Amino acid sequence: MIVDTLSNLDLYSHISPRIAAALTHLAETDFTRLEVGSYELDGKNLFVIVNDYETKPKEVEPFEVHEHYIDVQYVVSGEEEFGFLPLGSQIPSMPYNPEHDYAEFDYEANKREAAFIPLKAGMFAIFFPDDMHMPGTSSTPNKVRKVVIKVKA
Repeated sequence: MIVDTLSNLDLYSHISPRIAAALTHLAETDFTRLEVGSYELDGKNLFVIVNDYETKPKEVEPFEVHEHYIDVQYVVSGEEEFGFLPLGSQIPSMPYNPEHDYAEFDYEANKREAAFIPLKAGMFAIFFPDDMHMPGTSSTPNKVRKVVIKVKA
């Protein structure tokens, strides 16, 4: 997992060409002008999801992991917290769904090991396949516009 701002995107561009393309796209696009929805950048290798939502309490959200995609999550406006812990031998509460590339893990079973980290406007987080993460939470509801770029691992 990586958390940073776009002013440091050059530090991460060497990880892979697709991550470099995702970070460059975040830096060059005005997401306040785009409609909510999905946009292809490179077919199934790289695509963008623009979403507006209200954060929820962490007690009602599951952790998730992906096997085939890396998430690059960027907060355009608002603020949230995300939960994080490394995927170990945890047992999913909802088995892996290959069609949607995710498995879910129960909050209660993992809350002691998890860290919750603020993600403010202008910040991004990169979640790799071994990173359990719970986006979109906060102790008080906040409106958030977030972009998730799905990067084929």
